[in-house]
Amino acid sequence: MPGWRAVRYHEATRTLWLPRGVELDLGSTAKALASDLAAAAALEAAAEGGVLVSLGGDIAVAGEAPPGGWQIQVSEDSGAAISHDEETISITDGGVATSSTSVRRWTRGGVVLHHIIDPSTGLPAAGPWRTATVVAGSCVDANIASTAAIVMGDAATGWLDVNLLPARLVGRDGAVHRTARWPVP
Repeated sequence: MPGWRAVRYHEATRTLWLPRGVELDLGSTAKALASDLAAAAALEAAAEGGVLVSLGGDIAVAGEAPPGGWQIQVSEDSGAAISHDEETISITDGGVATSSTSVRRWTRGGVVLHHIIDPSTGLPAAGPWRTATVVAGSCVDANIASTAAIVMGDAATGWLDVNLLPARLVGRDGAVHRTARWPVP
């Protein structure tokens, strides 16, 4: 079965060609974009104040933040019950997204797999991080960076720091690593 390298894009016609057996799922990025667009539309409709939109854990904020900023509880699973053990951050603009290898998982042939694919191998990313939460100028940017961090593995911390992207990375062993710019209240 052909992998992503067989996908072709024709610039002049803006057409994407997928070979038989290959699917393209933009659900994650689309959800983040929908959060950004919904926040902008809600702010425009409100004409003042601020808004926070969360679609399945992809969070976008727009307008004026409340005093102390928007308080956002960071969890490894956006569907999990709220726990006092989770970490709360404060942001005033932009977006927050979490990518995780812990939630969308399945077993095939006795091997546990997940949905974040390393494009260099065509296999689920095998790096040290099970979760990456990133704060960025938009929810789309946070989503892209959090997924990239899972795929990049050990190189993610340096890349996030160089790009001034605050992040919280959770290792497979549960150890938490925060970049220097992580927004704690």
